Amino acid sequence: MKMVKRVKIIDVGISAVNMNTALAYLFNNIERARGNYICAANVHTTVTANEDESYKRVQNKSFLTLPDGKPLSVVGRKRGEDDMDRVTGPDFMEAIIKKTEHSDFKHYFYGTTQENLDAFVSHLTNYYPNLSVVGVEPSVFRPLSNNEEKELIERINKSKADFVWVALGAPRQEIFCEKLSGMTNAVWIAVGGAFNVISGIIPRAPQWLQDHGLEWLYRFSKEPKRLFKRYFVTNTKFIWYLAKDKKG
Repeated sequence: MKMVKRVKIIDVGISAVNMNTALAYLFNNIERARGNYICAANVHTTVTANEDESYKRVQNKSFLTLPDGKPLSVVGRKRGEDDMDRVTGPDFMEAIIKKTEHSDFKHYFYGTTQENLDAFVSHLTNYYPNLSVVGVEPSVFRPLSNNEEKELIERINKSKADFVWVALGAPRQEIFCEKLSGMTNAVWIAVGGAFNVISGIIPRAPQWLQDHGLEWLYRFSKEPKRLFKRYFVTNTKFIWYLAKDKKG
């Protein structure tokens, strides 16, 4: 099996994929992907990983680390990966849901609040009525005890889920997936706010802003206080680290 190439961006291995190649790689190697996990990386997670060796290890040992942030795919193309393109968590998730709706693949959703999960499941019922949903659980917004982790794994294994979707926010969700995925026969995918984006709770930026790598500006306009540090401090760090990167 040919492995997907990774582009080292400030020492984090980002998979050199686009939507089509990422989906093809996953489904062509679905048995190998079981018990493994997929990350959706952006500038924030890449900077965090660069500054935290344990989190960097989590990002680098994944089945795939998708170039969710536009700057990551831009850097990848500048380094010779001409087919590399942005693959967002919500888009990847919805593509898999569409592909598996009329199949035997089963889905388990974990994270966010019960209210948001209810809205998400309602959306799935309306738009993907034939999708096999075998589990839905909200986050408890704290680390799970060892016993709680064991019970969650038992519920997932009992459900015979093929995909476990985790929405806890980075870096917690990727660490969570790395720790628990190997105890199951499912593919775990960390997708951040994808549940809320797909259900419409979080509005997406217009497509032209996404295409020009300006979705962050749209999000910032909606939540300036919460996102100031992430977008301005973290983005500045990313540019600085990239300038120091020997491959930059």
